[in-house]
Amino acid sequence: MGASVLVKGTTNGTITDINGKFTLTNISPTNKTIIVSFIGMETQEVTIKPEMKIVMTSTTEVMEEVLVVAYGTAKKSAFTGSAKMIHTEQITKRPVTNVIESLSGQVAGLQMTMTNGQPGETPSILIRGISSMSAKTDPLIVLDGMPYEGGWNNINPADVESISVLKDAASTALYGARGANGVIIITTKSAKAGDAKITVDAKWSANTRGEIEYDYIKDPGEYYQAHYKALYNYYLNAQGQTPDQAYVSANTNMIGTNSQTGGLSYNVYSYPEGEYLIGKNGLLNPNAKLGRIVNGYYLTPDNWVDAVYHTALRQEYNVNISGGSDKAQIYASFGYLDEDGIAEGSDYSRITGRLKTTYQAKPWMRFGANISYTHSTQNSAAGGFSQAFNTAPIYPLYLRDTNGKIMQDKNGDMYDFGVSNQGPLNRPINPNSNGIKLSQLDTYNTSANTLNGDAFIDVNFLKDFKFTFNAGTSIRDSRYKNALNPFYGTANSLNGSINVQHWRRTTLNLQQILNYNHSFGLHNVSLMAGHESFNNVYEELYAAKNSMFSFFQNQELNGAISGTNDESSYKSKYNTEGYLFRGMYDYDGKYFFQLSYRRDASSRFHPDNRWGNFYSVGTAWILTKEKWLDDIKWLDLLKLKFSVGQQGNDRIDDFLYVDTYNINNSNNELSLGFSRKGNKNITWETNTNINLGIEFELLKGRLSGSIEYFNRRTTDMLNRFSVPLSLGYSGYYDNIGDMNNKGVEIDLKYIPVKTRNVTWNIGFNATHYRNKISRLAESKKTDIIDGHAGYVNGLYYYGEGLPMYTNYVQKYAGVSEEGKPQWYYTDKQTGEMKTTTTYSQADLYLCGDAVPDLYGGINTSLSFYGFDFSTQINYSIGGQAYDYGYQALMSPPTSTHLGYNVHKDIYKAWSPENTQSDIPQWQFNDLYSVKTSDRFLTNASSISIQNIQLGYTFSKKTLRSLYLTNLRIYVACDNVYYWSKRKGFDSRVTWNGNKDSSGEYSAVRAFSAGLSLQF
Repeated sequence: MGASVLVKGTTNGTITDINGKFTLTNISPTNKTIIVSFIGMETQEVTIKPEMKIVMTSTTEVMEEVLVVAYGTAKKSAFTGSAKMIHTEQITKRPVTNVIESLSGQVAGLQMTMTNGQPGETPSILIRGISSMSAKTDPLIVLDGMPYEGGWNNINPADVESISVLKDAASTALYGARGANGVIIITTKSAKAGDAKITVDAKWSANTRGEIEYDYIKDPGEYYQAHYKALYNYYLNAQGQTPDQAYVSANTNMIGTNSQTGGLSYNVYSYPEGEYLIGKNGLLNPNAKLGRIVNGYYLTPDNWVDAVYHTALRQEYNVNISGGSDKAQIYASFGYLDEDGIAEGSDYSRITGRLKTTYQAKPWMRFGANISYTHSTQNSAAGGFSQAFNTAPIYPLYLRDTNGKIMQDKNGDMYDFGVSNQGPLNRPINPNSNGIKLSQLDTYNTSANTLNGDAFIDVNFLKDFKFTFNAGTSIRDSRYKNALNPFYGTANSLNGSINVQHWRRTTLNLQQILNYNHSFGLHNVSLMAGHESFNNVYEELYAAKNSMFSFFQNQELNGAISGTNDESSYKSKYNTEGYLFRGMYDYDGKYFFQLSYRRDASSRFHPDNRWGNFYSVGTAWILTKEKWLDDIKWLDLLKLKFSVGQQGNDRIDDFLYVDTYNINNSNNELSLGFSRKGNKNITWETNTNINLGIEFELLKGRLSGSIEYFNRRTTDMLNRFSVPLSLGYSGYYDNIGDMNNKGVEIDLKYIPVKTRNVTWNIGFNATHYRNKISRLAESKKTDIIDGHAGYVNGLYYYGEGLPMYTNYVQKYAGVSEEGKPQWYYTDKQTGEMKTTTTYSQADLYLCGDAVPDLYGGINTSLSFYGFDFSTQINYSIGGQAYDYGYQALMSPPTSTHLGYNVHKDIYKAWSPENTQSDIPQWQFNDLYSVKTSDRFLTNASSISIQNIQLGYTFSKKTLRSLYLTNLRIYVACDNVYYWSKRKGFDSRVTWNGNKDSSGEYSAVRAFSAGLSLQF
């Protein structure tokens, strides 16, 4: 499409159409040769014949790329928008369950977070920054041309041919109401005409715990020493005791059961009677031996974290068959995935199937269908991660008899739940709980089925016209079951409990599209007009019961007898309708212009405000087609592009435009209770995008890339407004507020070596942007901080002229001369900053924000004599995140906070011998030393080796005797390692700086091996 065809020695020429066809008229007998050229292709001179087939050969890899864009494809050279395309080779390098995970670090402007490593979990995505305060910010997913609501995990990565990430208005405007947060287009594999090809892929992975631990105290003796020190300082300083008295009080109360005096309850050491566990030197009694019998149980500590996690196996097998004739092609695939979780009670399994076919029924008519089915089962761990992270290394995990042997009951090993009626003692931390045992028994099961089907028909008529009708539907059905055992834990008193939730989402998408393509001379025109409707129906049913008859044999509602009056069901509908138009024009493959327009309606708004208009205008200029650049031989391509446009965001809750009520039972009579105040004036959040970019290619394709500037402005942001409760409701939503994201993206590819047997590629992308709230509603401006009008929201201050996630907390001022924590406050008289040891007197200050200064990825691949090596590195520089894990580990024991793990940094705490420390004195019942402040705001910079892979592809000569056409084997490691500001702190789990990864299901490190063969 768009190749220039010129009769040599004349000005008579044309441009090829979308199918590569062209017609030349007014050919004189003296004309013998035509010149065919296209950016990125070798220019060819061909002898003129009545019918010709000309095969272009590529000079580089970059510009022959065809991008999958909104409602079609486009040559990269002709594309005026901003998009990045990832191909199947990059997608399948990592052992990912979710196809979207493969984008991590590979697309400039895309941020991805994964909050935990539970099998089957899905990531969160931002494209070009934060765009809303209240509406959802995740991008629209389009699968094979149709908006997709079937769940990312239900797309088998082995079926995917490419993923396109559309980032600016020129590329997303045609999606109107749903395109404001970017669009991710997933294209599945299709068959090609020719002999059938059978491909078999197999992958095996050993999954291990991938998180890095904080540097906390793991030795039980050291822990008792630390706890003793806190109590000793308390009795010495707060209670006024002498050193000898404080020594006795600390030793005595430390192993007691009274939480008011710091009792840990459990003493797991034995030592001679009359001696104390801790000596006057603050160290463990040298006569103390680990192990102690209490109330008929042998107490010895266990490593809870090691007990939570284990090495788990992941196995995946995929088979696909493709082939066909010039008229009919068919692609069929089958996939099986079985992933054991690294934590007890967690796993994920999936079976997928796909059948995709096209048929050229007539020269003017083609139709096809694409149907896929996925069945998945996910078991989630009951928990125990937080308990394992927090529990001090002095507490037993199991119940042991007096001989030290783990006790057994009908449910296997017996575990210590920390209650004296089921074990030796009452544990101060998480009593009546043992998350590891509960993970073995309790059920958190989700079983889902997803059926997705698309069909199309293309009709060509009047030479330049094509009409396309697309129909797509998906049915996603999920059943969640949660059964809590009657033997131990919180459901013991209920004799077990069961709750069941079933939901179904059904969608129908219809598209009618008319295309017109015409070329005349050096001019090429492409027009498209269409109509699209989308219908989404969601239904849910929920019920719960207690007192189960047989926990293991009947985990159903009919297997329990006690109702909870907690039954509900509801149904919601969401519809959109849109009319769309796109016009594209180019002259001589040099100047490109594009106009897109869409008028959309959404059922989430009042009928008076339901319709919105969205547009984009884009232009591009390939400067290297100008004669005045012909002499610069090292410059293969230089392209400028610009676009501007608007999209909408309707990703908000349903029925915000109308008052809603609850139906209640009032003495067996129907009654209505007010639920939420509606606002009929609610309308779209609107994103206005400006994109200015340059694409280049140098040194015969050795160096290529792009640099883009974007300015993304969100207007009419949805905000909740509080009102006096005397009005009968607490608040309502309205569209008042603007936000802006400005930034620069760089995407580079360099080929240092390219020979017959060796190729080395290096890729680099980087994004820098700044976020700013530019306007807030007057009623929201309740404060003015440093000249910024706005309001407080938790740890953040939302103010005009500030980034959205600006921290607003107390400033830590170190330690006083007495070892007490200090904070700053501003003297109202002089304006000076002073210090105080009284937390309530401390002022709050603006303390930076969560937005990184720079983020992106680095990748390299090397192929040599059949071997291939690749690695992917992700990085993020700057921004701040709150380190909740470190804050928890630095918390001193109090009467309500006993038996928790502590960080080794407490050894650096202030003492009369260490007065230069900025860590407060380690003392029992100090309620203020770890109060919220910028002390725990931490540089969120990180770098992670995401993937390393080494493979070998056997030569054709070797495979001939095996009747194979391709065979590749490989080994790989995923989530290899990461570095952050503090050991144990993982800032990758959040982009708002306010997410605690400690105590969550650990990220997974995978060691993999696999093979791919084709015959």
